[in-house]
Amino acid sequence: MRYSIRPATLEDADSIQAIYAHHVKTGTGTFELEPPDLAEIQARMTKIATRGSPWLVACAEDGQVIGYAYAGAFRERPAYNCTVEDSIYLAPEAVGHGVGRALLAQLIAQCTQSGYSQMLAVIGDSGNLASIGLHRAMGFEDVGVLRDVGHKFGRFLDVVILQKSL
Repeated sequence: MRYSIRPATLEDADSIQAIYAHHVKTGTGTFELEPPDLAEIQARMTKIATRGSPWLVACAEDGQVIGYAYAGAFRERPAYNCTVEDSIYLAPEAVGHGVGRALLAQLIAQCTQSGYSQMLAVIGDSGNLASIGLHRAMGFEDVGVLRDVGHKFGRFLDVVILQKSL
């Protein structure tokens, strides 16, 4: 699969919303229970842009968005401003083609260049082995597990936290 990575624009919001809605409805990587609408996705993108953090999209050769990644605030209090939390979501057809790795590598590079000191991966579901494995392969270290803090699809879910110094 051939693809390119570029900064996201608000014109990408509909594709981003569709990818995220799929994960909300079918997966445990996000603890949202209902997919946010297009206006909410646009608001989230604007908030990330206002903060000066990267939001990236991976596009197939035909221009279709097949994945995205962004660095959001870890927490809202100012003392956390040196730390970001990454999020990565792929369209089903992009899984297993290195798209997630490429997005994360670019996100790490841009966050490092922007002067952030730490990146956290707060991964929903300890069974999310693909995301956990990707982050470990990219140099993230396990720093904790919050047991049974989420509930989705009739079961309790852990949150796995990994950290990378930038």
